[in-house]
Amino acid sequence: MPPTDPPPQAPALPTSLKPLRRQLRATRRRLSPRDQRLHAAALARVLGRNLTFRRARRIAAYWPADGELDPRPLLAHAHHGARRDYLPVLRPGRQHRLWFARQTPGAPLKANRLGIPEPRRQRPTPPWALDLILVPLVGFDADCHRLGMGGGYYDRTLNFLRGRTHWRRPRLIGIAHECQRVERLTPRPWDVPLDAVATERRVYRRRI
Repeated sequence: MPPTDPPPQAPALPTSLKPLRRQLRATRRRLSPRDQRLHAAALARVLGRNLTFRRARRIAAYWPADGELDPRPLLAHAHHGARRDYLPVLRPGRQHRLWFARQTPGAPLKANRLGIPEPRRQRPTPPWALDLILVPLVGFDADCHRLGMGGGYYDRTLNFLRGRTHWRRPRLIGIAHECQRVERLTPRPWDVPLDAVATERRVYRRRI
């Protein structure tokens, strides 16, 4: 079962997004190593039985940093031979966009220009070839609006989804600690909506 302590109160929203980002990043960094492990194990149970996750055959995740909820126990817990896992790779140049590269257990990684590990042996895969992307975030609300780090990498990379109304792939599930939930976020015109957000406690689904 997920941790049974009472859910944290959603923080009040500052008038600027920069203070809110600092507040939420500090909050998740204050989580103890034990809480991080418990949350990662609980996420594996909560999202591991989700049908969107279970049916996906090509899943991109992320390498956790800065207190982000670790998706690796989830991927290890639910792994099967038919599934392929991917990690984001920074595309060359100044486009601030991502490709994705296949990652297998034990395969070598290298730090990119932001200091985040990514697959050393890269055969880039475009995002539209994936079934599901587990998206890191700084903050979210119950309607699955996402606050990112501010670099716009995921919004630029996934902008093609904004024009699709019927066939929509990949599905997008944000991953966060419950303490990163806020009362309300106002989406901006360039934000690409998530389908859901998963925490150590539950899965929030976007209301269409």
